[in-house]
Amino acid sequence: MAEMASMAPISGGQYHWVSEFAPQRHQKFLSYMVGWFSALGWQTALVVTSYTAAQQFEALIALNVPSYQIEGWHGTLLSIAITVLAIVFNTVLARQLPLFEVLVGALNVLGFVAFLAVLWRMAAGALEEEGEEEGRYGDDRRKKAWTEFQDNAGWGSVGLATLVGILGPSVTLIGADSACHLSEEVRDASWVLPRSMVVTAAINYTVGFVMIVTIMMTVGDHASELLDSRTGQVYVQVLLDATKSRVSTSILTALMAVLLLFCAVNGVTTSSRQLFAFARDKGLPYSRWLATVPPGWDIPLNAVMTTLVITALLSLIIIGSSIAFNVITAIGQVGLYTSYILTLGAIIIRRFSKRRGPLPRSRFDLGRAGLPINLAALAFLVVMFPFLFFPTAPNPSPADMNWSCLVYSVVVVFAMMYYFFRSRYVYQGPVEYVRKDM
Repeated sequence: MAEMASMAPISGGQYHWVSEFAPQRHQKFLSYMVGWFSALGWQTALVVTSYTAAQQFEALIALNVPSYQIEGWHGTLLSIAITVLAIVFNTVLARQLPLFEVLVGALNVLGFVAFLAVLWRMAAGALEEEGEEEGRYGDDRRKKAWTEFQDNAGWGSVGLATLVGILGPSVTLIGADSACHLSEEVRDASWVLPRSMVVTAAINYTVGFVMIVTIMMTVGDHASELLDSRTGQVYVQVLLDATKSRVSTSILTALMAVLLLFCAVNGVTTSSRQLFAFARDKGLPYSRWLATVPPGWDIPLNAVMTTLVITALLSLIIIGSSIAFNVITAIGQVGLYTSYILTLGAIIIRRFSKRRGPLPRSRFDLGRAGLPINLAALAFLVVMFPFLFFPTAPNPSPADMNWSCLVYSVVVVFAMMYYFFRSRYVYQGPVEYVRKDM
């Protein structure tokens, strides 16, 4: 993806790349559909981010107010409030946003060090003390977290349960295209974007791996008890067990909430820019209005406010579903997974095609490793894609059902109908504009 961002640094991202690399007779339709999938993915991803931040605030309240009970409507209202605050940073405070991002970046590093310091020093000691009281060694308890796996959902297979349960963790593996949707606002984007994507991934996957290992080493053999924590967040209970201090745990939880709040700020930026770019190419209803930048503003304000409305509507799922986080996460992932699969498929076909000539010049080239990396990524996405539609357990009730399949189908049907009646006459695909300029 970094290589494609260097070849075509356009805010449209995936739908522009498909327009560039897909077989010519399919470019227009595939590009149009990828634009819809990308819009679905990023608009829903903002809800996931806002809801995740909301859960940290809920945990913070539950930690300090013993009588507090987390309710679905709390999550909905908090998610909308966080999105509104994120939009304030993207509109009224847009010119100061780079400064805030630097400060939050520094806070992120300090938070990582603080979490590790607490967990390495205090959580390990707490686990040892608890083990001694129960006549067990801490090392034996840690070992179970790495060697004992159970199918608690009732799928009948630990392997199948693992694939279904990977929905949450796989969120951290997607979204690398977020920077691409800001390419038209970045100087020397063809050089800066791919390198920023690679460096970001390398740093975050490294520190993420360290944090995961740390958490696993402190969980011990009472994971089920942690999952039932009244705070709703496992790491909060781990911190509380380690520090034995509500104040210390509250400070670290508040830090996490602030960091996730600024993830929502970035989510608003990305999702609104993707929506703006696709509307500018006339791929959406009311495209002219969505692509309008009001006088005196340096941002697509109409697209930003539309993002708020979509977030508010999707947040209503939290009220009626007991597994709202999984459902919303699945909706976002199926959209982005589909856009990634079609984009990777297009560039792989282009790499094998001899009639269309070499790929466009790139200032970031993977060389011979490009094709194997594309194939490996496509294989992973194709294997994981069906499991995004699975419920968390067999024979779910309506409240526990993964309704992403319904939302995905409705979006696909609506997009195809809109294409047939309207977009096929006005949508040309970004590559056509490039050809006209040439």
